[in-house]
Amino acid sequence: MVYVTRKEHFNAAHRVYNPSWSDEKNTEVFGICANPNFHGHNFELIVTVKGKINPDTGFVVDMKLLGNLMKTAVIDKVDHRNLNLDVDFMQGIIPSCENFIVEIWNILEKGLIELAPNTKLHYLKLIETPKNFVEYYGE
Repeated sequence: MVYVTRKEHFNAAHRVYNPSWSDEKNTEVFGICANPNFHGHNFELIVTVKGKINPDTGFVVDMKLLGNLMKTAVIDKVDHRNLNLDVDFMQGIIPSCENFIVEIWNILEKGLIELAPNTKLHYLKLIETPKNFVEYYGE
C-alpha cells in the first residue's frame, strides 16, 4: 500500500455556537469563537489517499486530479466564505473543525470513488491555526 498526500490552503470565517443556547452559554462554552460577528482562519487541508500503484501509470492517484477534486469539491466552496452562512454542506451543523472535517471527508470520499476507484481515502488533517488542528480517518 502506498500513501499519497496533497495539501491545499483556504481562508474562511465561522462562528462556533449552538443556536439552541443563550448567548451567555455559548460564550461560556466557546469563548471568543462564539463572537456574533464571526472570526476567520487561514486553513490548510491535508488529504492522504492510499492504494496500490497502477503499473500503467506508476501512480496510486494522479496528484493533479486529486488537487482538482479537492479544489472543485471543497476549496472553491469554502474559500473566502462564511461557513455558517455561505457553505451549503455546513448548513444546520455547528462549524467546529471536528464537524467540518467529517463533512469534507464525506464529500471527498464520494469524489474519490469516481476519480480513482482503486484507491481509498485514508486521512484528513485540517489545520485551523499553527496550534490547533484536527485529524480524521473516517472512523
